[in-house]
This record gives sequence, structure tokens and C-alpha cells, in this order.
Amino acid sequence: MSNDKKSPTPEPTSNFLRAIIDHDQAAGTYARDDLPTVITRFPPEPNGYLHVGHAKSICLNFGLARDYQGRCHLRFDDTNPAKEEQEYVDTIIDSVKWLGFNYDYPKADGTVEHHLHYASDYFDQLYAMAEYLIEQGYAYVDSQSADDMAANRGNFNTPGKDSPFRNRPVAESLQIFRDMKAGKYADGEHILRAKVSEDAMSSPNMNLRDPALYRIRHAHHVRTGDAWCIYPMYDYTHPISDALENITHSLCTLEFQDHRPFYDWVLATLSKGGFFKLPVPHQYEFSRLNLTYVVMSKRKLRQLVEDGIVNGWDDPRMPTIVGLRRRGYTPEAIQLFCERIGVTKADSWIDMSTLEGCLREDLDPKAPRATAVLRPLKLIIDNYPEGLSEECTSPVHPHHPEMGVRTFPITRELWIEEEDFMEVPSKGYFRYSPPSDDKPGSRVRLRHGYVTECTGFDKDENGKVVAVHVNYFPDSKSGTPGSDNYKVKGNIHWVSSATALPAEVRLFERLFNDPHPDAGGKDFTQLLNPNALETITAYLEPGMSAALPDQRYQFERHGYFVADRVDSQPGKPVFNRIVTLKDSFVAK
Repeated sequence: MSNDKKSPTPEPTSNFLRAIIDHDQAAGTYARDDLPTVITRFPPEPNGYLHVGHAKSICLNFGLARDYQGRCHLRFDDTNPAKEEQEYVDTIIDSVKWLGFNYDYPKADGTVEHHLHYASDYFDQLYAMAEYLIEQGYAYVDSQSADDMAANRGNFNTPGKDSPFRNRPVAESLQIFRDMKAGKYADGEHILRAKVSEDAMSSPNMNLRDPALYRIRHAHHVRTGDAWCIYPMYDYTHPISDALENITHSLCTLEFQDHRPFYDWVLATLSKGGFFKLPVPHQYEFSRLNLTYVVMSKRKLRQLVEDGIVNGWDDPRMPTIVGLRRRGYTPEAIQLFCERIGVTKADSWIDMSTLEGCLREDLDPKAPRATAVLRPLKLIIDNYPEGLSEECTSPVHPHHPEMGVRTFPITRELWIEEEDFMEVPSKGYFRYSPPSDDKPGSRVRLRHGYVTECTGFDKDENGKVVAVHVNYFPDSKSGTPGSDNYKVKGNIHWVSSATALPAEVRLFERLFNDPHPDAGGKDFTQLLNPNALETITAYLEPGMSAALPDQRYQFERHGYFVADRVDSQPGKPVFNRIVTLKDSFVAK
């Protein structure tokens, strides 16, 4: 976990998967010697960076395994070498661990079981099982062109047609398959297909119309090099990998629901051949995460990166896990969010404010406070002695005195927020306003400092207010007996202009103005929020120069901020706004 402070502990959300596991536990469905009764897996393809939708699957699979004293495997579906890179493997492993989960499980004898797996670990077994399917008449080599194969497959309204090679003799299919493995054919020249049933090509389920098992692909594999030039398809590899790893509950999103019959067929057919022991895994589907104001298509996320719309996969505006991490999200907040939204079979939209609410809930009790002026306006205390500096104090956290106090100086010249002065105050405005013919200037307390009275202001040649003048009352300092004599409604933040730390601050907002930029065939690139990033120079209390990368703070009044993990330098932190104190987003 990224923080040592205690965070909100979510109550387990009731969901249908827990009910299924409870039933299996009671029935002893997966009671096997020396194996947990709940074994799940998270099986990403290493072809990109994970996003918040994957975080839901990670939290679900690892969380259920934790709650039922089982285990969860991290398994890479690395069967498509043309799109997979070690960079993606590394970032996925890092993301899983950062979210607070591990795939190493200690045993009673003091050793550790490591459950980091790869589909490529099973290439030899997958190949042997494919030969078995050919030998038993459950698979054949198809030599149609890709266009002919697509045409003969039919569609949802039209039954498919049998391939002219469907009844190819077993010995011929087996020899061609072996020659495919030996590299004797070009990509696309042949493909191995399953023969699920005699009338499979008329099945209303398109996934059962003689699905592909192996294709030829002369491509270098990150782990196996050039040892293979044929690679198994996902729908074939996935159930076998589950069975080889003794997975009990194989959890997938709803788009795999129509794939389940083939999943079951593969396991049942190979079990008859003695490859697996019963019971075999069972697949269950749940709704994917649909989150407003983001896109979660890998293709579209890649386009944002490659077109330079964002500054890389870890841009804090991105919904990638590395982006959320750099933005300042905590693992605890994401876990809380995933638990709170629950698990159902019904597709629905989760508003971004729900995720941001979980983040505030996690950060509030543990983020130290700090003072920052984001839109600086000079304040001059005319009757404060030149060169004098006095220490003011404030708790590091208002509800945790054990966290101590912080100190910062008050001097003659300060920075305040631009919005804390109005030349012509509106009704109910209690901050600085100048004297008028019928009343004196407003009185305002400088938080943790003195009560002051506005006496005037300065403008530049363009009519912009550049300085506010006040006088202070020496017996009004906070924490002293005299301060009780002053009753004022205005209480504002400030930092000393002599000692304040100038710092780059990045004010992030949602990347899109449209709540559903990924839906309905919209051009998501036309829905970008032009205010998603504003970079300013702010002034911070001097102690913030010691902020370390990934340290989070509440800038009082403004929101939660984090020292950027990439661009911060010793003594010169760069801050990202994680989230505002309240949900204030308005699409523009």
C-alpha cells in the first residue's frame, strides 16, 4: 500500500459471486487435497497499460481470494507476440502490487508459492492437446482464405457453411498441423479449427461455429523467442490455462458470456482425454465498469497517447492505473470504490463523482494540511514593522493532534487569493473590501495571525488590482488573550511573500466534457475538455519545500494535492491537484 495511515475499511458488498462461492463452499464443490477451495486469476494481455476498469477486476479477483482464504494468480495471456512487450508485463505487475495485492502465498512449511504465470508456460501442453483434438476428430486444419472463411461463417441472421476442409482426413490434418509448427507455411495459409458438433456452423452462437484454435504467426515472442511460429487463440488457451492452474471460479466480464459454451466444451472434451481432473473450473460473468467522463478502450487510450493529446500513459488525466497513481489516487481509495460499486450482471454507468468521493473519504483523515495561494494578490500590512517576522502555528491535521504542528512566518507583505478582495463587494461578501464614504474598510482575520482592516488598494496601468493595503491590530493575534475581543466574519489563508515557496501547480480536471465520450459512435477527440489542465505558479508555506514525490496534502480551502512523482526535484516539488474538496466539476 502507498500509505501507512489508516484508511476507510469497506464492508463487503453483497453480490451474486459471493453467493455462488458460498454455495460451492457449503457443497464442497472444490474440496481437493492440499488446494484452497477458492482460486481465482487475473489474466491480462500484456499489450497495453491497465486502466481503472482492470482495477475492478484486480480488486474483485484478489479480494475474493483474500476473503475466502484462497489465492489469486496473475497470469499473462501472452499468445499474440505481435502486440506484446516486456514494458507492459512490467507495468502490469507493478500496478497489481501498487493496488495492494500479491500473488506470492506462504506455505505452512515456511516456503512460498509463486503464482505469477504466463500462457506461454503452457505452449507445449496446449500443442499436445491440440493434436489430441485432431486425432479424436474434434479439430481440423482449414486451408480456406481469410475472406472465404469469413463469408462461410455467416452472421447472426444467416447460418454458416461447412468448410470444404471440414472432413479432411485426420492424418492429413495432423501432418499439416505439424508442418505448421515446423514453419513450413506462411502466415494465414492454414488455421486449426475446432469441430464442436456436426451442425456447429448453424449454431445461433457465433462463437461455436468452428472457432479457431491455432493460427500461423511468424513473430518473435518476448519469452519463447522464435521457438514457435504457431500460437494458440485466447478462447482455446484460457480454459486450459485455468484448468492447469486449478482455478475454481473464472471471472470474466459480460462480453465473454457467449464464449462460455466453448469454454465448457474445451474442458469437458479434454477431461475425457484424461488431461484434467474433475471438477474443472467454471466461468462466471459480471458487468464491466462503465465510468463517466473517460474512455477505456485500449485503442482510444493509445490514440490519446500517440496523437499527443496527453503526455504519455501516466498523464494524470488518463484513467490508466499509472495515470491515477501519478494524479495522486491511493490504492485504498480505488479498493474502496471497487467494493462500494459492487458486482452485478446489469450494465450501468458509475458517475466519476463516486470514485472522487471515495478518494476524498480516504484522504481526509490522513492527508496533512498545508497553506497554498493559487491566484496570488499582494497584501501589504502598512503598520506592520519593516523587517519584523513572527511565527504562526497551525496543526498538521485538525483532528489528529499527534501529527504535530507546523510553523510559518507572518511578515509585512503577504500573498492572498485574488478572490479575497472585491473593490465593490457583493451582498454577503466578508473578505477584503475598501473603505467607502459611509463605512470603513472590512475587517478580516488572517488565519492563525492577526485581525486586519482594509485601508485601500493599488491598480496597475490596465486597471487591475495589484495590491491591497491593510492595517493590523497588534493585540489580535490568534491564540493570545486579546484575540477574543475581535469578532469578524472573514477568515482567509495567506503566506509570507518573503518566505513563500513558489511552485508549479497543475490543476487537473476531467479529460472530457461529455459524460459518455466512448458511446454512441461519437468522435471522442471532439469532446475533450479544454480546461482539463491548467499550469500555474502558486505560493506555498515554506515547509512544503521538503515535500517528497508521492506525498499527498490537503491544501486548505483548495483540495488535495500530491508532489508529482516524475517532475518533482529535491527542494522544488511540482504539485498535481488530485481532487477538489467538493464535487464542483461543470462541463464547459
